[in-house]
Amino acid sequence: MADRRAVLAPGRGYDTRGPLFVYLAEALRRLGFEVHEVTWRLDELRLDAAPGWVAAQLAPVLDAGADLLVGKSLGSFAAPLAADRGIPAVWLTPLLHDPAVRDPLGRATAPFLLAGGTADPSWDGAVARRLTPHVVEVADADHSMMTPGPLARSAEALGRVCTAVEEFVAGRSPA
Repeated sequence: MADRRAVLAPGRGYDTRGPLFVYLAEALRRLGFEVHEVTWRLDELRLDAAPGWVAAQLAPVLDAGADLLVGKSLGSFAAPLAADRGIPAVWLTPLLHDPAVRDPLGRATAPFLLAGGTADPSWDGAVARRLTPHVVEVADADHSMMTPGPLARSAEALGRVCTAVEEFVAGRSPA
């Protein structure tokens, strides 16, 4: 039986069936987490109200308990919830250009990992490294963490992100 709970908050066009989430969910299960996958009801989403909408969707899920929050893109609008509740987090392709994401990350007290690619317009590696020592940056990866060229490069990027998450989570696991 899992003794910890991880909540996975997807992106707008990248749900928990995407490769990042599939592999991360498996890694988290192997590390002793129960995994709760959130499904958005996107027909209710107004992009100009995304931060409040994400908070309203996730607050009840987090009220049930969370030891780790994993959010991708749209899911990174949950950064205020993680910061306010002291929940460790993993942010995949976070919207670092948006103050609604960046500012709460700056005040977070729980550790968090940021993962992004240099070809993603939402990613800013310098900002990421100022916010946390836990950063995995993939050269030429886009917002889906795909890279140009042979598909094996994208699979390698996926492996790098998954390994970074495993190491991040294991590094703060009880001895």
